[in-house]
Amino acid sequence: IIVLGGGMVGSAMAIDLAQKHQVTLADYNKEVLGRIRLRCPDLAFTQLDVTNTRALQNAVSDFDLVLCAVPGYLGFETMRSIIDAGKDVVDISFFSENALELDALAKKRDVTAIVDCGVAPGMGNIILGYQNERMKVTDFECLVGGLPKVKKWPFAYKAPFSPVDVIEEYTRPARLKENGKVVIKPALSEMELVDFKEVGTLEEWNSDGLRSLLATMPHIPNMVEKTLRYPGSMEFMKMLRYAGFFSEKEITVDGKKIKPVDVAAKLLLPAWQLEEGEEEYTVMRVTIQGVKNAKAHKIVYDLYDTYSPETNTSSMARTTGYTCTGAAQLLLSGRFTGKGIIAPEMLGANGSCFQFLLKHLKERNVFYKRSASDG
Repeated sequence: IIVLGGGMVGSAMAIDLAQKHQVTLADYNKEVLGRIRLRCPDLAFTQLDVTNTRALQNAVSDFDLVLCAVPGYLGFETMRSIIDAGKDVVDISFFSENALELDALAKKRDVTAIVDCGVAPGMGNIILGYQNERMKVTDFECLVGGLPKVKKWPFAYKAPFSPVDVIEEYTRPARLKENGKVVIKPALSEMELVDFKEVGTLEEWNSDGLRSLLATMPHIPNMVEKTLRYPGSMEFMKMLRYAGFFSEKEITVDGKKIKPVDVAAKLLLPAWQLEEGEEEYTVMRVTIQGVKNAKAHKIVYDLYDTYSPETNTSSMARTTGYTCTGAAQLLLSGRFTGKGIIAPEMLGANGSCFQFLLKHLKERNVFYKRSASDG
């Protein structure tokens, strides 16, 4: 197996898979590879620039499976190159482009390409895919966030992945389903407060996380995904967005052209970076409503996961990465054999795959608590 991207999540996936497989971790940054080598000497390492198509395709040519954990802005073209090389792949890069555009190429190359296979998108989709086979779903809501346990001024936030990808959550318009129609609303819109037993009150607001569900679940009239943050975060980010700090449009400063978002990401990186051993958590609530056995039916899945001091692995890396490694095991074991672009809800629709993934996560102390009610 080769894992592309040695960041927080990519390295966690590589270390997890190395327990049973021969794993090579690839990254452009030698220092990143050096740090991970100290944590897991069982891995093999290679320096790789994924934007060099020929080098990328040569690098993956001898492997049985590719896991892609590159930053989102690199994800789509990296996936295209992997598929064109005829390699099965599981992806968590969460690129903004439509993955289904690569479906014809994947089928032509006889490739299985599982996309968006993290926590959300990822497990939220998988849960919906499973329940969609067992009830008539009318409403789907996914609330999700990863936060530091200690709130530090001014952001009360730490980024477990690329700051540029986080900033997109604050800028990319959110696509929702309301009364059977796709509607587009601004990111950070319609803020509400919601309570969680483990962490107290958080704020929720619209984000563009439905992704493939808009195409694969057109029969569900109401669907929404919302991001969770500590109260007050939304207003602060709206201010930065309004002031232009997140703009992609080039401006000229002292004769040099720059994108404000690039400067913002550079400045925010040290402020948002998790410190070694810093405790953080992931919280998610998936609520599915509809009709089952001619009765109104509601199912809720709750996730609360924390940093693991035993393995020095962040919660976001655990919940995202171990979903991805579970999907990798599904492919390697032959439990899933579909070809083309595979959205995570397609995995969930297969009951045995769904149960396998829950077991895989449970073995790594990632637990989804289920509750249901009728009427």
